[in-house]
Amino acid sequence: MSSGRRRHSLAYELFWKAAFVVSLIGVCWMLYAATQKIDYVWRWYRVPQYFVSERVIEVKSGIQGEVASIAPEGENVSVVVAGDGEEETHLVPAKGLRVGKGDAVYPGDVLGGEKKIVPGILIEGTWLTLYVSAVSIFFGIILGLFTGLSRLSDNPFLRWWSITYIELIRGSPLLVQIYIWYFVLGTLINNLLNKSDLPQIPTLWFGIASMAVFTGAYVAEIVRAGIQSIHRGQSEAARSLGMNAYQSMRHIVLPQAFRRILPPLAGQFISLIKDSSLLGIIAIRELTKATREVVTVSLQPFEIFFVCSLLYLLLTFGLSLLTNYLERKLVQS
Repeated sequence: MSSGRRRHSLAYELFWKAAFVVSLIGVCWMLYAATQKIDYVWRWYRVPQYFVSERVIEVKSGIQGEVASIAPEGENVSVVVAGDGEEETHLVPAKGLRVGKGDAVYPGDVLGGEKKIVPGILIEGTWLTLYVSAVSIFFGIILGLFTGLSRLSDNPFLRWWSITYIELIRGSPLLVQIYIWYFVLGTLINNLLNKSDLPQIPTLWFGIASMAVFTGAYVAEIVRAGIQSIHRGQSEAARSLGMNAYQSMRHIVLPQAFRRILPPLAGQFISLIKDSSLLGIIAIRELTKATREVVTVSLQPFEIFFVCSLLYLLLTFGLSLLTNYLERKLVQS
């Protein structure tokens, strides 16, 4: 009887796995058939150039003058441009040299150049998306941890401020918050820095700040729920061993809560990667904005947006695999 049930179970599993594969092939075939019915010329062969491209890296003069000397330095040459009371030296690839000694040059004139294989715009956009998301989630976790602990604090000042922050941030769209950070807070802060003769903050960091503050509110609730899920007896046992509230939270409660909040934290990070697409509205060239720029130039909306969605899928799926690995490690430990 037991072996019969196992054989039945095995046949059941094989049948439905085969059904899944067949249905997946069917969906892919229908998608392919639909693409053949539309009046559109597919140009997939043009996509790779937006991942890796060959560009000419040019060396330009910054002053007006003439080429005073050209001296060889290995595979490069040292070009000295002398003007009225000023002089500058440039290291130019010997094969790409475009000027000779005594030539007159002006600011912006090309002294030489070299062809190099560089990452394409889609790779740059993907990297910036990953960078912005990672930095935002890092600061968001720190902010969310302190806010979550304050939410559970007996101090009314900390508790009420944490509640105000959480409800205010979670109750407004991220798009609106990005606008406020860039056009309101960003303008105010940079004007103050400009009046103090201090360097201004780049747009990228206002985008990161908006996403970190937004993420912190959700992480705070995740942390609060994780801490409250730990039985009160754990804290009482720690107190009976002579630990104070800080030691109990650090050594007993938080390590156990971390195992429970890891999956929702990973889900928040995945959502943040997709939410980073909104940063294009403030001229940050993340993946979605880079995709729109490529579509504008290439006039290939279908291919490029398919590739864009695939890149987002790779980022989020890779993070899911990493999270599953960490969960298994935590269970084993």
